[in-house]
Amino acid sequence: MSIVGQIERITQNRVVKLFRDQLHYTYLGNKEKLLNNRNIEEALLLAFLKKQGYSNDLINRATYEFMRIASDQNRSLYDINKDVYELLRYGVKIKLGAGDKTETVWLIDWKKRTNNDFYIAEEVTVRGPNDKRPDIVLYVNGIALGVLELKRAIVGVAEGIRQNLDNQDADYIQRFFTTVQLVMAGNDTEGLYYGTTGTPEKQYDFWKEESTIANVLDRHLTQLCSKERLLEIIHDFVIFDHGIKKVCRPHQYFGVRAAQQRIKSREGGIIWHSQGSGKSLTMVWLAKWIRENVTNARVLIITDRTELDEQIEKIFLGVEEKIVRTKSGKDLVNKLGATSPWLICSLIHKFGRKAGKNGTAEEGDVDAFIADVKSNLPPDFKAQGDIYVFVDECHRTQSGKLREAMKDIVLPHAMYIGFTGTPLLKTDKQTSTDIFGTYIHEYRFDDAVRDKVVLDLCYEARDINQYIGSQERIDRWFDIKTRGLTDAARARLKQKWGTMQKVLSSEARLKMIVDDILHDMDEKPRLMSGRGNALLVVDSIYQACKIYELFINEGFNECAIVTSYKPSKKEIKGERTGEGRTEKQRQYDIYIKMLNGKTPEDFEKEVKQKFVEQPGQMRLLIVVDKLLTGFDAPSATYLYIDKQMHNHGLFQAICRVNRLDGEDKDYGYIVDYQNLFKSLEGSIRDYTSEALSGYDKKDVDGLLKDRIAKGREQLENAREQIKALCEPVDLPRATEDYLRYFCTSDTTNGDELKDNEPKRAALYKLTVALIRAYSNLANDMPEAGYSEQESQKIKDEVVYYTNVRTEVKRASGDFPDLKLYEPAMRHLIDTYIRADESQKISDFDDISLVQLIVERGVEGLEDLPPGIKSNQGAMAETIENNLRRVIIDETPTNPMYYEKMSEVLDTLTQERRQKAKDYQQYLKEIIELTRLVYNPAGAGSYPPSLNTRAKRALYTNLGNDEKLALAVDAIIRQNKRDGWKGSIVKEKEVLYAIQDLLQDDDLGKRIFDLAKNQDEY
Repeated sequence: MSIVGQIERITQNRVVKLFRDQLHYTYLGNKEKLLNNRNIEEALLLAFLKKQGYSNDLINRATYEFMRIASDQNRSLYDINKDVYELLRYGVKIKLGAGDKTETVWLIDWKKRTNNDFYIAEEVTVRGPNDKRPDIVLYVNGIALGVLELKRAIVGVAEGIRQNLDNQDADYIQRFFTTVQLVMAGNDTEGLYYGTTGTPEKQYDFWKEESTIANVLDRHLTQLCSKERLLEIIHDFVIFDHGIKKVCRPHQYFGVRAAQQRIKSREGGIIWHSQGSGKSLTMVWLAKWIRENVTNARVLIITDRTELDEQIEKIFLGVEEKIVRTKSGKDLVNKLGATSPWLICSLIHKFGRKAGKNGTAEEGDVDAFIADVKSNLPPDFKAQGDIYVFVDECHRTQSGKLREAMKDIVLPHAMYIGFTGTPLLKTDKQTSTDIFGTYIHEYRFDDAVRDKVVLDLCYEARDINQYIGSQERIDRWFDIKTRGLTDAARARLKQKWGTMQKVLSSEARLKMIVDDILHDMDEKPRLMSGRGNALLVVDSIYQACKIYELFINEGFNECAIVTSYKPSKKEIKGERTGEGRTEKQRQYDIYIKMLNGKTPEDFEKEVKQKFVEQPGQMRLLIVVDKLLTGFDAPSATYLYIDKQMHNHGLFQAICRVNRLDGEDKDYGYIVDYQNLFKSLEGSIRDYTSEALSGYDKKDVDGLLKDRIAKGREQLENAREQIKALCEPVDLPRATEDYLRYFCTSDTTNGDELKDNEPKRAALYKLTVALIRAYSNLANDMPEAGYSEQESQKIKDEVVYYTNVRTEVKRASGDFPDLKLYEPAMRHLIDTYIRADESQKISDFDDISLVQLIVERGVEGLEDLPPGIKSNQGAMAETIENNLRRVIIDETPTNPMYYEKMSEVLDTLTQERRQKAKDYQQYLKEIIELTRLVYNPAGAGSYPPSLNTRAKRALYTNLGNDEKLALAVDAIIRQNKRDGWKGSIVKEKEVLYAIQDLLQDDDLGKRIFDLAKNQDEY
């Protein structure tokens, strides 16, 4: 076992002991060498069902049905897991005979949870297209419900998460996860992170709950995996939502738990869960709990905005809970007077005269809603059932008025719970808590940022007006905007913007905003890469049209307007004066041209879809009120504001950019052209006053961070982290020193190259973080407080670590695999760091070093990074590491051949170290070996009949017996069925056929493993 394995073993031993001695799980042992490990241990499940008193017939039928669904080979993991979850949660419905009643066999005893049997197993080897071995598996009644990967303290939990994600892939052990509900990874420094099947890396959460247990991993495991808590989360807090399986975050769990206690005591209140933290799902989980735990319960959800009404319907339908949207006051009264449906949604402004600008109910709507309901009440009306009313966005003033009226007129005995994603205004706080009750649970914006549920927000006020009026001012603006760029990037932009004329017209300010945003599109990391996009909020539809036209005139076509405006010929009737187009005519003409024959509804749907799914094709949406609220409003990276906004409207708008979205999104950015916080007038940056003055300071403290200050903090953190990572590298920290630390000190040791993967992953990640942090601040170094000398020193550091990263990636063979891991890095390096080597490195981007040597021989080495190319030792170690990696990866496809290649490589390496050959001779032989490793067919004369890679591999591993190799190839092709890899039954058919032919079970097993690793089978 490698050193890494030994260190992780210590942690694993302690964790197993914790489960056995403190959580009281039964230990099933180390299952590394068992070949029939499955996600359903049938003997354990049968024993549990017998203990529960079911008849043998029921047990046999139920286990057959359960195992049939769990072992399905023909559907997606999501679909199978969903059906398995239904059987776990609601039981297996069995009808033994035609006249018999349907009986439910409960695979888990949800009512008396201590009746269940809890097990833990470690090193569980699972067969698949490529076998894998999860560190720990948690079983309940023999059913695998939890998988845990453990890492040593200095290795990031992210590696364990990625391991779990790999294991769920069809190429590995996907079918083992059909029953799994919790997928976890942890170490002793970061604790435990958890998700469920299909959860992306960024969406994993860590458990957050007070405890006296010192070790963070032990604390989280004790809290999350105690018998009662594990089953509670699986039963009450797992959901299948529009094709995505989800499990609750800690604040959702504790919010629902707190609400459950209030319900038991019939005490209403308010749940404040900040924008972007999953408030809608909290509502779903609470509603489902009420239905299942309160006799005769019904839930009425009241919203005051069309988008929210539609959103809530989508959420509940997405989790397959039928919800009925009422159409009128009479309809609502009729539904409440009947015994069903149990779940109702009602929109206020459907009953009123006219919604507000954003589709939001206004004061008159609430009055009209109440009047409509009241007029349709029959005498002695009494609603049926025990009714719970959820009032969404209860921070709005009219929500309190509505609640009072509903209680007085329609539902005097109902219990009311308010939900809000924004703080309560100071003026409404007392009223709201008097009406709804005190806070049930709070999860503020700073909590969500700290827990990495949402991103921090960086704010910047830009004074556009100071640059309007003369060419000199515009030139000064250009110089400031581009001072951090390389000379080549600056010259390229200068040429692009050289046609900019003096902006002295009446539209000068809008033109300046357009130019400012277009500069960001060319310079800001997320915007320039096409992976992120922006929203621009303006004051009116007419202003939106004017600014859209300016963007189009500049050749920027990846933008659109999304507003409530529906152009109609009626509105421009009588507008012609003969003195040019009026505002209404111009607005109409621009909008009609943009729609290009589509209806406003179809156009909006199309551009929103592009904005979300293809941000590079729809980089900017110009809005007035739409798309600034609601969970399904599109997320962006930048929000540009050129409109007076305050309190709720501003709070909800800026939260459009705080959503998680890929590794390269570090923050959401707010650019304010209206100076909403009056921050341009002085040095004090108080983002809790002015536009947010309606809130208590503590409720919004930390919502916005100054972009320059936060940028400096991010840059300094990035510098500190990468220096700390590289501190152990031996002096003088030349290329060879870095390669020996991050790759291997001995190129004959393949284990060391593998063991150092976490260190290299950390180097790549931290270098990318450094490049992004520098790029975000490169044009603002003086404002961030750096002198010219300090700025140059920092740029030199970025160049230095960028070179280290390139050299290590090449030397380790990691290079081609990391293009998706580091999106847009080439563009950032070219723009802010260096441009001289960009094309050369780019040519080297898509091809491995081994492939390059095969194609171009010694000339291929000329394109290696200078630090490697100029050092013979570094060059040799780079080739050897890359070759070693290919040999290790390819060995399962042809063990005997690649073992021989490994021996040749060891010999060459030893001869180089002992200087038994001159360097040129070494290069000649290592290049020849590279060609043989890359193409085994060139290693000698194979018989003509062995015309595929698989046949040649069989020939080499069957003693060069041509006839036998062809016979085995034929028997494999005859017996393999579609999807045979990973299917236990289908694999056995192939294995037994090979063993029967060879009459040697051990050799047959080795050849079977070889066949599984051949792509052509």
